[in-house]
Amino acid sequence: MANTSSRTLRLLSLLQTHRQWAGAELAGRLGVSERTLRRDVDRLRELGYPVHASRGTDGGYQLAPGAVLPPLLLDEEEAVALAVGMGEAARSGITGVEASAIRALTKVVQVMPPRLRRRVDVLRATTVPATSGEPLVTVDVLTTVAQACRDEERLRFSYAARGREPSSREVEPYRLVTLGRRWYLVAYDLTRQGWRSFRLDRLTEAETTGTRFRPRGLPTEDAAAFVRAAGGVPEPYRVKALVRAPAARVRTTAGRWGTVEAVDERTCLLSMTSTSLDWPAQALGNVGAEFEVLGPPEFVAYIREWGERFVRAAAGSAGSATAPDRGKG
Repeated sequence: MANTSSRTLRLLSLLQTHRQWAGAELAGRLGVSERTLRRDVDRLRELGYPVHASRGTDGGYQLAPGAVLPPLLLDEEEAVALAVGMGEAARSGITGVEASAIRALTKVVQVMPPRLRRRVDVLRATTVPATSGEPLVTVDVLTTVAQACRDEERLRFSYAARGREPSSREVEPYRLVTLGRRWYLVAYDLTRQGWRSFRLDRLTEAETTGTRFRPRGLPTEDAAAFVRAAGGVPEPYRVKALVRAPAARVRTTAGRWGTVEAVDERTCLLSMTSTSLDWPAQALGNVGAEFEVLGPPEFVAYIREWGERFVRAAAGSAGSATAPDRGKG
């Protein structure tokens, strides 16, 4: 039975990597007869996988789209890539994506061996864009906290508040919140007997205790409002700029930082949301095209100050610049 089960998984893996398999080739890959192959295909169908079979010289087996998404088999490289992608999607700032990305990330990571989790953290650390400027949250911390919130299970961790030594905390986790491209945990602190918000990049050694709890009533209208009130997180800026470049080009260089809407073939509108003005300025600079800031006024002043500083730097360098020595020859 174990051999049959492992062979069925191998068959599913093959079907997921090829548009269509000839029956003889697929049976050969599995080392079974075509009759046994047909029985294995029937088992997959019973499990909800829509495997289509066609006869003739061009016939074979194909895994087709179904009415629902069946379980997928991933190899190690695919699982790492998916976890990294979901981690970035969770920080994307796209409305409605963060929660779904966290759920998907949690499902993948909780079945990963530790060595693959370490690979995910290393890969995310080396591929984070330089313009983000935000500290990374490890996959283990993110998924452990997310699971504790979902399962209403007490959480224990070490926390280093700003300017203080790390301390041990035990909390009843309530919600994860992303604000200003940072992750926060809203939780009831059992030691301090009160509601607190914790930055996830300052949180280590997170582990669940196995103790369930009944959620308490949050003292504010929602978790995001609590984080803003407790941590002084400023309201984000809504930056808008008219860029003198095609929308496709701007999406390539700055699309991950906001939304791009085509105005005409040579102009587009770039909209970004951030609690910091640094990365919108860098994103616009990376486009390499003329642009006009439409708002807010704070960003107009910020760009003007940047421009004046760069002009002064260029003027100072011009007087000391010397022609390169090309040698005598």
